Amino acid sequence: MLPPRRPKWYSPPGSARTAFGGAYEPVDGVAKRHGRAGPVGRMMERTTSGTGGAETIRAAARLSIAPMMDWTDRHCRYLHRQITARALLYTEMVTAPAVIHGDRDRLLGFDAAEHPVALQLGGSDPAELADATRIAGDYGYDEINLNVGCPSDRVQSGCFGAVLMERSGLVADCVAAMIAAAPVEVTVKCRIGVDDQVPEAVLPAFLETVSAAGVSRFAIHARKAWLQGLSPKENRDIPPLDYPLVVAMKQAFPGLHISVNGGITTLDQAEAFLADGLDGVMIGRAAYHEPYDALVDADRRIFGGALAPDRFEVVERMRPYIASHLETGGRLHQVTRHMLGLFHGQPGARGWRRVLSERANAPGAGLDVIDAALAPMRDLAA
Repeated sequence: MLPPRRPKWYSPPGSARTAFGGAYEPVDGVAKRHGRAGPVGRMMERTTSGTGGAETIRAAARLSIAPMMDWTDRHCRYLHRQITARALLYTEMVTAPAVIHGDRDRLLGFDAAEHPVALQLGGSDPAELADATRIAGDYGYDEINLNVGCPSDRVQSGCFGAVLMERSGLVADCVAAMIAAAPVEVTVKCRIGVDDQVPEAVLPAFLETVSAAGVSRFAIHARKAWLQGLSPKENRDIPPLDYPLVVAMKQAFPGLHISVNGGITTLDQAEAFLADGLDGVMIGRAAYHEPYDALVDADRRIFGGALAPDRFEVVERMRPYIASHLETGGRLHQVTRHMLGLFHGQPGARGWRRVLSERANAPGAGLDVIDAALAPMRDLAA
């Protein structure tokens, strides 16, 4: 395991400091560094084309489900929406060139029931990102997010994702171009640093530079990304989590809306981070592998709403959606692969997964496969 590196002057939350000018002193919503001040937390005065204004989306961002490649496609998001009506959902990352030159309906289309939903873009060319943002605006997303956290080799070779933590000025140029083109709020998801960077120095400098370009909402994965020596999978687990640093950034930049991401699996953790003063919490893999357990009580505990329906009702709510997908030429497995963990921890869960895994991918597979998987579950629950 790679140990965290802290300079001698590092102070714990409550006395957040930076490596480039001493302590931050919050003054009237501005993070003021000794001898210099920069605007932060500037709310964008824009009309959203989604379900509500920036404040509505910020309220939803108290709990969000992280963008996850190959996982959070439209079918996954529709499932999550049956469990939580309030959490903010994110797409998989879509690159700006793909949006400009690819099949836009396939890449950007989504069901209206998914709102509030944010699109995550990847790229490092301001003009391309502006074009992609403008195109995406026509689809009605509630937020456009820039990926500054993905550590994969493919992303690095395109000079975007986590490698952009080394180029905050370029990120500022990118988001400024996106904001000029966007009908909704533009946000950033980032890491606390990469490789040999010192997070306590790099992260506040990054936030200051990018917020000065107009971004006022950040989701921070509380790990460094090691671009040299660790795989993307290892980067999700091996670098140590530094939650206190993320909390310190909220204290240093009180005008920014800051969500924490990384290693969060329960609503107990989410409530604790909110109580510590963070504005939002982003749950990742737990919401995918164990969607019901992770999200069942989210609307009540995080948003003051109602408890989710039971697992069987979630399946029933998925049936019309699946039927519509099949009628338009889709395959059952494209939806049900996201439902494998719905009965996690319940009697018969292994059989549920086995039936869906073995039969849903067969040519012509239909709702009868779901019936076959569900019947034993109902018997065991009776």
